[in-house]
Amino acid sequence: PDHWHALMTIDACKAGKDVYCEKPLSLSIAEGRRMVQAARVNNRIVQTGSQQRSSSEFWRACMLVRNGLIGDVQEVHVGIPGPNHPGSIGPEEMVPPELDYQLWLGPAPLKPYHSKRVHYNFRFWWDYSGGQITNFGAHHLDIAQWGLGMDDSGPVSAEGTAEFNPQMLHEVTEKCRILFTYANGVRMILGQGQQDIAEGTTFIGTKGRVAVGRGTLTTEPAELALTHLDAAGLTQLYRSDDHTVNFLDCMRSRELPVCDVEIGHRSATVCHLGNLAARLGRRVQWNPAEEICLGDAEMQNMIDRPYRAPWKH
Repeated sequence: PDHWHALMTIDACKAGKDVYCEKPLSLSIAEGRRMVQAARVNNRIVQTGSQQRSSSEFWRACMLVRNGLIGDVQEVHVGIPGPNHPGSIGPEEMVPPELDYQLWLGPAPLKPYHSKRVHYNFRFWWDYSGGQITNFGAHHLDIAQWGLGMDDSGPVSAEGTAEFNPQMLHEVTEKCRILFTYANGVRMILGQGQQDIAEGTTFIGTKGRVAVGRGTLTTEPAELALTHLDAAGLTQLYRSDDHTVNFLDCMRSRELPVCDVEIGHRSATVCHLGNLAARLGRRVQWNPAEEICLGDAEMQNMIDRPYRAPWKH
């Protein structure tokens, strides 16, 4: 589960191991930065499992955008699916004998066991994850970051609205519409359950648009999709055709992988900022260089998570 990513990655780096860490990289912004530091201090290769970076349609989309073929980017629309598993959690259950529940919880708060907390369902509890905003945002917001050339930075604000349903199984957002703004004025809208925002990532520029999802790439004008992207003079983005093979190759070469830990951290940070805005219902002002929330002590406290003893970094 997401709440174990940081501890496992940091301990592995300290032990001299390279790491393939699933997305989202972290449960919180602060522990994501600690993961980056552990990788760098120990000279480890850490690949984030945002595998869309190794799919040709996403590479092509970002190549078109980064090379200015849709003009100046004005807006990005990112669509993610709604939550899964309606229904209530019901009474506490007995821990199955094959599960070490205390170990599964690890640094997370102690809560009564229920089968709807574990396995796939962990994604819908704040103690372990961040809902679809981190689950699919770590894919589609990651592509937005790549296309915008923001792999070492991020937005400066996040604000919007969200719907929560206490009658449903999960704690996380049912629907949301979050506006992120970058320092250069580009606006990015994250939509969950929004009819006007298709799932995937759509870049809107002054001369056209590119919409990309898994197995799909559409452009306006249509002929833009036929552009030869190996032409001289074009900026070439990191090309990987297989996310796992890329990780293994980088273990041998010691070159950074296509979705290095810093990239994974920055993309996860966008997700976490969206959840902050959704949960608190107010604007997040963010300094991406210093990685701090501005003018809001409560938000600043929420960029990290306390760990249950005896777990610590």
